[in-house]
Amino acid sequence: MTQPRTAVASGAMRAVVLESYGEPEVLTIREVPDPAPGPGEVVVEIVATALNRADLLQRRGFYPGPPMAHEIPGMELSGRVSGTGERVTLWQPGDEVMGIVGGGAYAERIAVHERQLMAVPKTVGVADAAAIPEVWITAFDALVVQGGLTSGRTALVHAGGSGVGTAAIQIAKAIGARIIVTASAGKVGRCLELGADAAVDYAVADFVAATREFTDGRGADVILDVIGGDYVDRDIAAVAVSGRVIQVGVMGGGVTSVNVGMLLPKRAALIGTVLRARPLEEKIAITHRFATEVLPFFASGVVHPVIDRRYPLDAIAAAHAAMEANENVGKILIDVAPA
Repeated sequence: MTQPRTAVASGAMRAVVLESYGEPEVLTIREVPDPAPGPGEVVVEIVATALNRADLLQRRGFYPGPPMAHEIPGMELSGRVSGTGERVTLWQPGDEVMGIVGGGAYAERIAVHERQLMAVPKTVGVADAAAIPEVWITAFDALVVQGGLTSGRTALVHAGGSGVGTAAIQIAKAIGARIIVTASAGKVGRCLELGADAAVDYAVADFVAATREFTDGRGADVILDVIGGDYVDRDIAAVAVSGRVIQVGVMGGGVTSVNVGMLLPKRAALIGTVLRARPLEEKIAITHRFATEVLPFFASGVVHPVIDRRYPLDAIAAAHAAMEANENVGKILIDVAPA
């Protein structure tokens, strides 16, 4: 269900506001006051934002965003700087930027701390850059920073056709690691095309057995799990000695029974993590490390964002319905303004 476009008065902007929780139809487009930058913030005219699973949870009332005058979802954006606070030194009006935020990106403008932003890669362009920040930083943080994935090691990534999964495949290959993914039958081929060394149809095959076979019985050094539920126990069975299971989502459920005893002889670690709840300085730190270590891969053409489809802001409800149907391989983008 789309919302009719309305004219915006001076000092106001259009935004998707959650006035109640529930199905996609609760996403309401209305006018809200323009953001004012703090001393170290910039105002970004948003060109595009993107959907994340956390947005669906927030819409249902299970994952509230940061305190704000109006609850506006949206955790990543790309656009152009239009205004700066008095202490800003990194950006100036007209610069093309992208970044992660705690919320508020389903809008025409947003105020963001200057150090949370990155320059849009020239090879990507501002309209497509919204497909990068959230899922690529999540995958990099889970696999490399917390998981310790390096050249020659093996990763197992669940939901290989998701935004995080398609980013994880490319990051692993870019650093010289091997990667196995799980995916639905219709997404297995696309994962292999992106560079996955093996792709397991989770509906008909056992990913534990497939991982052991692929690694000659050793197991995966790093497992990135967005599913949770009964996958956790199986992750522990599939992880290598001294390996790490990084839990970044619970699409399959947050409560489960786990055989902790299996962790002991493997000396393995089970680590839970999210980006949204981290303090500002931690978000800035991971953003800067990502910009240093991964953005050059975009510039050289080694990696690229995977965009499944895009919708105008007025069709935000339809976009949410598409993600809930699990139809996409890669990102669903929302076009907020012309590029």
